[in-house]
Parts: sequence; structure tokens; C-alpha cells
Amino acid sequence: MKIISIKKSPEYKDVAIKYFQSKWASQDSMNVYSDCITNCITTSNSLPQWYLLMDKGEIIGCAGLITNDFISRMDLYPWVCALYIEKEYRGNDYGSILLEQAKKDAKIGGFSYLYLCTGHIGYYEKYGFRYIGTGYHPWGDSSRIYCVDL
Repeated sequence: MKIISIKKSPEYKDVAIKYFQSKWASQDSMNVYSDCITNCITTSNSLPQWYLLMDKGEIIGCAGLITNDFISRMDLYPWVCALYIEKEYRGNDYGSILLEQAKKDAKIGGFSYLYLCTGHIGYYEKYGFRYIGTGYHPWGDSSRIYCVDL
């Protein structure tokens, strides 16, 4: 397994954009991923970060480390987002590899906590995240918010 940081390996930018869009974007949000991933390469800030998880040259997952995940709790950051593992690779704890990378980079960036929002119950708790409340998205949905100490 190998983690590719798009910030550190910009040659993966186009493939990362296409992959994230295929897993997370709607027709209306395609440009969000394209613009954010493109601009992560040139910013001097530690955020955002976008990661691909590779196995023998094949992308098997992804995640992001961002300032806000379209959630009302803008007082909290950074956020891990867009965690995805291909179905045939699930059940092998590969998501934890991406979560650990996000934790590491958030800590290097000077942060004490890492947040995420999700509808899942039971998954992120295995990796030290604790439920802290509910947040609200601009499109009207709500999500559970989790936090982990770095």
C-alpha cells in the first residue's frame, strides 16, 4: 500500500480529480473537487490535502484533509473528508491508513484535533474518533460530527 499526497505529487492531480469526482461529486459539484485539488498544489498553507491510496499502481481509495466539510460547525477544523475504499478492498482496515495520514498531517500542521462528519455509526469510533454533536449542511441534511485528539 502506498499513499500519494497530491500536494507532494502533483503529477497525480488529474487522475485524483477524476477519481474523487467519480466517488463523491454530483453533476453540480464536479468543479468543487477540480478547483480544490488543483489549488492545493500551489498553496503555502498546510490545508487542503488530498490523498490517493494505491495498491500495485491501482487506486483503491481516497480521502481529503480540508478546512470545512460543508457543515455548520465552521468553528471546528481541520476535517477529514471523502474517505472511500473500493468495495473489493473493504474489510481490510485500509481506511485506517488514510485516517492515520490525515491525523499525521493535521498534527504537523499544528492542529490538536481532527474532525469529520458522517452518517455512519461504529466505524470511526474504532480509530479513536468520538461523537461530539450534530452539524447541518447547506442543502438541509444533518450529519454526526466526530473528533479525535492528535
